[in-house]
Amino acid sequence: MLALRMVRCNKEAVASAAPLSTTTRPLLQDAFRRTPMYLTKPLLALALLTGITMNTHAAENDPYLWLEDVEGEKSLAWVRARNAESQKALESDPSFKPLYERLLAINNASDRIPYVRKLGEHFYNFWKDEQHVRGIWRRTTLTKYRKAAPQWETVLDLDALNQTENANWVWKGADCIEPAQDRCLISLSRGGGDAVEVREFDLGTRGFVKDGFVLPEAKSALGWKDRDTLYLGTDFGAGSMTESGYPRTVHEWKRGTPWQQAPRIFEAKPADVYAFGFSSHSAGFRHDGVTRVPSFFENETHLFRDGTLVKVPKPDDAEIDFFHDYALLSLRSDWKPGKQRFAAGSLVAIKIDDLYAGKDAFAVLFAPTAKRSLAGHSSTRNAVLLNILDNVRGQPEAMRLRGAKWKRQSITVPANAEVSLGGIDADRSDDYFMTVTDFLTPTSLSLGTVGKRKHELLKRQKEHFRSAGLVVEQHEATSKDGTRVPYFLVLPKARARDGSIPTLLYGYGGFEVSETPGYYAAAGAGWLERGGAFVLANIRGGGEFGPKWHQAALKAKRQNAYDDFIAIGEDLITSKITSSKHLGIQGGSNGGLLMGVMYTQRPDLWGAVLCEVPLLDMRRYNQLLAGASWMGEYGDPDVAEEWAFISKYSPYHNVAKDQTYPPILFTTSTRDDRVHPGHARKMAAKLLDLGKNVTYYENIEGGHGGSTNNQQAAFMDAIGYVFLWERLR
Repeated sequence: MLALRMVRCNKEAVASAAPLSTTTRPLLQDAFRRTPMYLTKPLLALALLTGITMNTHAAENDPYLWLEDVEGEKSLAWVRARNAESQKALESDPSFKPLYERLLAINNASDRIPYVRKLGEHFYNFWKDEQHVRGIWRRTTLTKYRKAAPQWETVLDLDALNQTENANWVWKGADCIEPAQDRCLISLSRGGGDAVEVREFDLGTRGFVKDGFVLPEAKSALGWKDRDTLYLGTDFGAGSMTESGYPRTVHEWKRGTPWQQAPRIFEAKPADVYAFGFSSHSAGFRHDGVTRVPSFFENETHLFRDGTLVKVPKPDDAEIDFFHDYALLSLRSDWKPGKQRFAAGSLVAIKIDDLYAGKDAFAVLFAPTAKRSLAGHSSTRNAVLLNILDNVRGQPEAMRLRGAKWKRQSITVPANAEVSLGGIDADRSDDYFMTVTDFLTPTSLSLGTVGKRKHELLKRQKEHFRSAGLVVEQHEATSKDGTRVPYFLVLPKARARDGSIPTLLYGYGGFEVSETPGYYAAAGAGWLERGGAFVLANIRGGGEFGPKWHQAALKAKRQNAYDDFIAIGEDLITSKITSSKHLGIQGGSNGGLLMGVMYTQRPDLWGAVLCEVPLLDMRRYNQLLAGASWMGEYGDPDVAEEWAFISKYSPYHNVAKDQTYPPILFTTSTRDDRVHPGHARKMAAKLLDLGKNVTYYENIEGGHGGSTNNQQAAFMDAIGYVFLWERLR
């Protein structure tokens, strides 16, 4: 897994302690099955839903098309040959073995914070270490959790299950029925892909339910309606999936009946992204419905009103959440439903009955400013917790509901840190977990209660790299169009700023994902301790400054994100932090596309490139796996006007034979059924045939995260840092 994204998932995993809002959870992959389906924003939901598609569109003149055959004998032979070459070169480096062992020790460390989710009277955690390679799902009580070494009770042992079933199951989370919280739908993936097999599990007996709900492997959308009924979306055969490859129909599956015979209650259009059913529970209130997703950043939510599905009257680009009998609307665009005008990025609340009645009775829970944005929200029994970013620093607040009035309550938090809150038991208490982290301070987890100033420190991670002498700075670079773009810089204070510091610049810039400070232990051990500088870019396309920051890099405006990243690279050189030969870049997934664009557009600016699980062939991306669902972000290459701007940056189509390029390492996974491994395979093969300096490694397991266990994660991180350091030092 990408070191940075892995640590970010860990630091935010505390949020899975309770159902979260649509805007809180774009990266928490393992939490998907722990939360009612309606609560996940499209980025997370799409990541875990459906099957594989491929056709030959736009491929007639592609000599490397055969590498899209994921498990074909010829393509896998090519992969194994490249892997052997890369392993030999990278593992022979003297620094590889000690670094791998160091990173593995960090991944397996017993002092990692075991983030938990409350179900009933227990707190549940999924844990991997050297004894539990695939992991165990375990539980304890709050009293025991407070201890330095809690006593845990094993609920499900994945390694034992794999041995019994002779399988390679990877944990993909649990969706538990509300409000009873005694039955769960366990999702298991073969080898780490997004496709999962789902089985019903009894928390009381700690075992799978005999003759319970079982759904075969697919990218399905499942959610509880009641104890004996599920909302179901899966591949029923011809016509049941959208053109993006996601479930198009929603069914009600009754216990004891074949899933294939579940009656259909809703059908989306073939060109839509997907549809799903949900049941929301909040402090005794319940809301059932269906959501249709026409495009990545749009949704039509329909609630059952007197037994009939009725569309919620809201902007289609607004995300919806539920709190008591209120609808919470996260706005992506300006909206004037009555006398008030609400700015894009606002969170507004209104009683559901009032919303349907067309009443102008909105309360503003959050209003953005130029530098303040809402990173997400969750809830306790009587309050909505707001995770606010102020110039990319966490400053959470709480909005408490008293009668029919909302009252703002401040939360006492450390300054200059990334702080996030997650409600613990939204039906029963006002307690919440608070995580605090930054680049140099190990992450901590505390227990708080809305209305009380003090927090109880529960866990604090130990130091995993030497931070003495390091400093953190926040700077701004000026992009091509004059936009000021912030970035964080971590470096040794005493090192001369003479252009010689090996510097690693990390970026993503897409899908409203905010890049925030965190205790990135792998980067600390693998880069900062060696005397390097680490840079985190806050380019457009992300969510650091709300929807408009994201929308400034959508579709035809995509080049803005790339110009931002280039501007940061140039600023690091101008300020003599580093120079081109010492400046490396890293990014994965959409960030992998960013790396491909940087490689082809400004090869002179970088000394080395680490491109992980990337999109690269933007002519065919919408024909591969989940790609069609991302056309709301990038555009439709089948539309001539849109291909006109996509073609200008598509890395696969902008390689020049006579251009000198920096060394590049591509990493991907055979089991990535989200971003097709063919992107990285084809780009690497094309460059190799042109005689370019290319290193390629494909993990046979791993899914889109790149790894399925701590050993694989340490290996992937180690080869990345070894590759970069040897070329940039």
